[in-house]
Amino acid sequence: MDDSATTNTNRSSNKRSSSTSPSLQIPAPKRRVVLGELTNLPIQDSDRKKPNRNWIKRKSNMMKKEEEEVHETEIVSSSVDPSKSEFSSSIYRHLHSLEMEANKRPSPSYMGRVQNDISPKMRGILVDWLVEVAEEYKLVTDTLYLTVSYLDRYLSSYAVSRSKLQLLGVSCMIIASKYEEICPPHVEDFCYITDNTYIVEESAGVFEYLSCYLSELSLLDYSCVQFLPSVVAASAIFLSRFTIQPDVHPWSLALQSYSGYRPSDLKMCVLAVHDLQLNRKPSSLRAIREKYMRPKNKSVAKLSSPSEIPGAYFEAIYP
Repeated sequence: MDDSATTNTNRSSNKRSSSTSPSLQIPAPKRRVVLGELTNLPIQDSDRKKPNRNWIKRKSNMMKKEEEEVHETEIVSSSVDPSKSEFSSSIYRHLHSLEMEANKRPSPSYMGRVQNDISPKMRGILVDWLVEVAEEYKLVTDTLYLTVSYLDRYLSSYAVSRSKLQLLGVSCMIIASKYEEICPPHVEDFCYITDNTYIVEESAGVFEYLSCYLSELSLLDYSCVQFLPSVVAASAIFLSRFTIQPDVHPWSLALQSYSGYRPSDLKMCVLAVHDLQLNRKPSSLRAIREKYMRPKNKSVAKLSSPSEIPGAYFEAIYP
């Protein structure tokens, strides 16, 4: 009995010792390596391989050849004559046709024919200052060219006093910036650059905000659904000009040319928006009016136009 107990005890002891032996331990799961740690992993001797010098040499030669081809391609690309490109001729013809249009070119004789208070020297001083402004606000070159084009084209049609010449230049640059710049300067920036010679209302005019206000008023009236968006926009401009200067004809040959609409084409829409502006049909819908009562929108909703628009303003305009 004692021998068998001793034998069983020895067997149990052997089993326990064998279960705890290192050779039979269950390996711990490997930790997944983060990508950023890959460069810190130690390299095992078994992983090292002798470099194949012939392969390295071939690879180096291939890379040098690719670099030479890329460099050669860049040189060829940079030396391509634009005039030999597939669409260049049609692009040049289109651009040339645009610059030949009379309404996009200033008159070369406007100083003597139209202006009576400014001179070429004053124009030169203004343009020189506009160059500095463009440099100050890091405007692209196209903005400067477009600004001067707008300036000359306006002076070709309208007489401007010397006291308003800088204001005209600033206004032209504001418009050109909105067309060319990704982030055009604000009107307040241009007022600052003029040493606050002109207030915001003079620079932007309430015109822009007033036009937006009148256009949005048309959204409220179901009867305005019949009008094309371009007719509504043109009518808002017509009515804005009439509101600001009721004694001056609100339409012109230039506006007629740009919009494609004669005053008679706009009459129905203008009268409809005019009724909305004067609130002739009292409405409890106040959101648009309250929006444009705010100072940030120049409070243009407070402006009112004469109750009647002269019928002569809807007659045909001739040169």
